[in-house]
Amino acid sequence: MIVDLTSLWLPILLSAITVFIVSSLIWTVIQWHNSDWQKLPDEDGVRRALKGAAPGDYTVPHAADSKARQADEWQQKFREGPAAMMVVLPPGSMAMGKQLVQWFIYCLVISTLVAYVAAATLPAGVEYLKVFQVTGTVAILAYAGSTAMGSIWFGHGWGRTLKEIADGVIYGLLTAGIFGWLWP
Repeated sequence: MIVDLTSLWLPILLSAITVFIVSSLIWTVIQWHNSDWQKLPDEDGVRRALKGAAPGDYTVPHAADSKARQADEWQQKFREGPAAMMVVLPPGSMAMGKQLVQWFIYCLVISTLVAYVAAATLPAGVEYLKVFQVTGTVAILAYAGSTAMGSIWFGHGWGRTLKEIADGVIYGLLTAGIFGWLWP
């Protein structure tokens, strides 16, 4: 019997809520991501240098295209260092409301996509472990599948990336458990 996507509203919602809560605990109680960022030497000097920079993504040294990166001047700056890729955030409070809403919506989108794949591939009444296998694979890929690109392409530390992958595996397994438990 085919499973209708709308019949999966409860595991979609419950898995998104669970991932949201567990991720909050990982970041605020366990705090194992605190060591992912380092303090710059002369932090105040760097802050002064960045004063007035609009929020956005930046590179130092900057090159607008591959031709500019081939220029001797840019090559020399890159060799001398430092080279950086950074995000400048808007000034103001550290209120996290907007990010938390976006994260919850993202969790809902992932859970909905997990439900879509599961409904398209699994019949009603299938055993828990089969639901767990399919939904867990999709959820782990969604939460952790692209994190290594940060280390490969942008120089993020592999320790940080491995922790993000571990987070994604945790979120994926929780999602799989909920879908397996509530599968029609």
